[in-house]
Amino acid sequence: MAYDMYQEIILQHYRSPRNFGTLVEPDLVGEESNPLCGDHITLQLKLDAARLNVEDVRFSGDGCAISVASTSMLTQKVKGLSLEEVQKLTRDDVIKLVGIPLSPVRVKCALTGFAALGRALHGEAASARPAGHEAPGGTTPT
Repeated sequence: MAYDMYQEIILQHYRSPRNFGTLVEPDLVGEESNPLCGDHITLQLKLDAARLNVEDVRFSGDGCAISVASTSMLTQKVKGLSLEEVQKLTRDDVIKLVGIPLSPVRVKCALTGFAALGRALHGEAASARPAGHEAPGGTTPT
């Protein structure tokens, strides 16, 4: 039953992604592609005046249901958090948001937005590392 509920939540986020679109003047931008599935996500953050908190967040791009849904859920999670809190997020936090067991290929899909977030936080170019290989805080996930 819980599995069915999470599948429905994933489909809702895929069909009507939250925070989808672009910001007029983002402070931080990160992009990530997952060649295994064809996902491409651009994530934009708007910070508060002190540049300490995420005031707004948007993402654009396309991908499979898991990629779009997990990025949608991730944007809801980071909006309003301090940058320090965002940097402490791990790949496991994102996988927990998805809420269903994922194959290794689907884990990469689920972490595409997370990798874009890491790039935004660190100002990295999109070709610097494969999807899901580092957390926003700069640690290598296990």
